[in-house]
Amino acid sequence: MSSVIRGNARGNHHQAFGKILPFVCALVIALSASALHAQTYTDIYDFDCGSGNGGPGCQPVNYGQLAQGLDGNLYGTTDDEGDYILGTIFVVSPDGTSQSDLWSFDGPTGEYPNAGLTLASDGNFYGTAFNGGVFTNGTLYRFTPPSTITVLHSFGSSSTDGLAPYVPPVQAADGKLYGFSGTGTTYRLTLPTGTFQALPHNIPGGSVAPLILATDGNLYGTTYNGGAQNLGTVFRMTTAGAITILYSFSGSDGSAPSGPLVQGPAGNLLGTTSSGGANNTGTVFKLSLVGQFTTLHTFPALSGGTNSDGANPSAGLGYANNLFYGVTGQGGSLGNGTLFQITSMGAFTKLHDFDGIGFGIGAEPETTPVEHTNGSIYGLTQRGGVNTWGNVYRLSPATVIPIIRIAGPILVKPGVPVQILGNSLSHVVSLTFGAAAASFRIASDTHIVATVPQAATSGLVTATLDTGAQIQTALPVKILAVIKNFSPLSGPVGTQVTINGSGFVGTSQVTFGGVPATSFTVVSPNQISATVPAGAQTGKIVVVKPDGSASSGKKFTVT
Repeated sequence: MSSVIRGNARGNHHQAFGKILPFVCALVIALSASALHAQTYTDIYDFDCGSGNGGPGCQPVNYGQLAQGLDGNLYGTTDDEGDYILGTIFVVSPDGTSQSDLWSFDGPTGEYPNAGLTLASDGNFYGTAFNGGVFTNGTLYRFTPPSTITVLHSFGSSSTDGLAPYVPPVQAADGKLYGFSGTGTTYRLTLPTGTFQALPHNIPGGSVAPLILATDGNLYGTTYNGGAQNLGTVFRMTTAGAITILYSFSGSDGSAPSGPLVQGPAGNLLGTTSSGGANNTGTVFKLSLVGQFTTLHTFPALSGGTNSDGANPSAGLGYANNLFYGVTGQGGSLGNGTLFQITSMGAFTKLHDFDGIGFGIGAEPETTPVEHTNGSIYGLTQRGGVNTWGNVYRLSPATVIPIIRIAGPILVKPGVPVQILGNSLSHVVSLTFGAAAASFRIASDTHIVATVPQAATSGLVTATLDTGAQIQTALPVKILAVIKNFSPLSGPVGTQVTINGSGFVGTSQVTFGGVPATSFTVVSPNQISATVPAGAQTGKIVVVKPDGSASSGKKFTVT
């Protein structure tokens, strides 16, 4: 697999893995535009590079996903054009009627932002640019709509921070953002200061797929090479920077995964490989957090550049309506890729054929589809569309089910404010985390600021409207444990200790100075009763859950 190459000519800033996708002018274009399987594909906006002398941004690569902002609009990056012909940050409304470039990269703030954007819990976007900055080796930046950009780090400042980042950082349960450079070095970004810290270990290969935060509190990613056969990996990264290869691809099970992972409701990770499998056209796979691997779908062989399902998916999968959605860059009836859905058990359905250049459908999708809170799925093509320079598309299910979403991590702490995205939120009269009511403030029709209640339990977050209708998160939100205090502060082995705090439901272990208690009871989300075990040492009390742990501020003294 070749490395990622950047060209000099407009429209050729990016050629992923040496792949050149065919442009097919087919007479059957009208057939591809029809709605398949009761889901409607709509080209809502077409990018246009214009004259190449500083026109609107175009050719969006976006290795991650489009990011929904607090205002309900979709934000992303283009790899070309803008005022300095170095790429842009753009915004587009969900119906496509409004689009504008909000920032033109100029060199000092970055060049060629392939990464896309991440919306963090502070309401700002974070991203990277491949080149530019003080050392011309890329930047890590914060973007605050409508037009404020702050460079937080210029890559190439040392031998440990890396070069040429391709992906945006993602936010973990500790509120910090984590990412890696194009040379594989990993980093941590602390908010709100924006302090950059290089981490000690590199990812186990090359990657153009952003990390994801899973419900166990760890970060997961893919590499398109590395591993036992040098054919790619799935890896785990802790917030301390420790990296473990969870799975190495061998070729027959797929190779060269280049899209991000997604975690489904059952806790498994799902993803794609861009090649390998029985026909060397890629696969869709499922992987448990302990490394149990299942191939869900193998893409069929190509014949004259076409096939039934599509081939060689570079993007990952998005989750919506209990289904997973993905795109391929090749194959399909027209040879320019497909849009598909798949279940967690592997039932595959092609939904749409991309058509190539100049026909208004799009081609060469690299961006993973994402569900908007309005219930539709959105994505990008980097080529094709009416103006040949990519488009924004919408896939509307037959039954649209709106959702709400928390900005930032899916693991939250009681007592901490969170940003909630949605639609018609000005009509919300109550909000619950599990069964616990939350206090909240309506900021706009698309944005609520809520405080996670002390009695919150892991589960769906539900907003009730004044009509009686309810809107929920698509997946459960995990509530992290917090220890506030405990009583008594000291005692011998056998002492009953009352631990007060929040988020205790689901506790699997309580330790005293590192020694597990043989007996404990979760009395409520806010209280645990635990017995000091034999062999206990003076030290902090730790409450352990599958999604992380909480440590007491003070030590328990064993007398």
